[in-house]
Amino acid sequence: MTVLILTCEEDVTADMVVVHLNAAGVPVVRFDPADLTHSVALSGEYVHGAFRGHLSSAGRLVSLDGLRSVWIRRPGAAAARAPEPSAWLTEEASQALYGMLRGTGARWMNHPDASLRARHKPWQLRLAQRSGLPVPATLITTFPQAAREFADRYPDLVVKPVSGAHPQDPPRAVPTTRVPPGADFAAVAYGPTLLQRRVAKRADIRLTAVGDRVLAARKETTPGGDPDVVDVRFAPSTTPWHPVDVPPRLGEAVRTYLRDAQLAYGAFDFAEDADGTWWFLECNQSGQFGFVEVDTGQPIARTIAEWLAGTSPEHGARHADACDSAAS
Repeated sequence: MTVLILTCEEDVTADMVVVHLNAAGVPVVRFDPADLTHSVALSGEYVHGAFRGHLSSAGRLVSLDGLRSVWIRRPGAAAARAPEPSAWLTEEASQALYGMLRGTGARWMNHPDASLRARHKPWQLRLAQRSGLPVPATLITTFPQAAREFADRYPDLVVKPVSGAHPQDPPRAVPTTRVPPGADFAAVAYGPTLLQRRVAKRADIRLTAVGDRVLAARKETTPGGDPDVVDVRFAPSTTPWHPVDVPPRLGEAVRTYLRDAQLAYGAFDFAEDADGTWWFLECNQSGQFGFVEVDTGQPIARTIAEWLAGTSPEHGARHADACDSAAS
């Protein structure tokens, strides 16, 4: 039984997992859907009530019936590197590939329908509340007056994108930014704006959840740092990440989130305040973990490899139809 990894060619994070799969003797096939019709081929036959499908990549032919799991890491758009790419070909190739994979009994990390839904920040915030995770007061609005009233109630705010990275090529990360005093919020009318109460944090928390395993790391804020730099991705710091125990109730809330989201993997970001409360900021369903493993030595890559190989407790949706029936 083979593990299929869909990701870009240069993905060090995926490399870390492949090392463990190879060491365990688990067959692995890895390719980027962007190479479909270029160096990757597929075929599926639906005859006499049965399905037979195959993928070919780097000289290897793999039966879709022989897949034990599919890890959708960071794939490119299907057929993007075809000799004559087009939006039409991308749609055709995407439907062919993912449509066939949905018909297998493989486990998903993560199922494409669940991943698509899990990207929506407003949906994340509501699911986090329902799961029992502390969520800072947040407003998403195109009403300037609503923004002004929210700022009156919560004078110390940050603004962040609703969708995440700016859709340029390559995508550009948009930092969370502190809202200056006296902002009039008139520009809110031109596009949905996400305002959130700023957590006066003493540390950032990155919690990586793989199935039922939760591994957390903590990075203290730099003493005397610029209070207007609130996004850990853009804050200059030499402070390393350190392993930290996950509070039991918060760990259960994270597992509830993953179960209800039908995800097998999630990278959760929290801000820890002076009282030690971990405030939920977001969950990235395909977030990086290599930088945390390098600093902390936590066995994240090995844990993912064990899940993909089927040697760890199963969590999240196993079969394609489990997510299809619950998609909303």
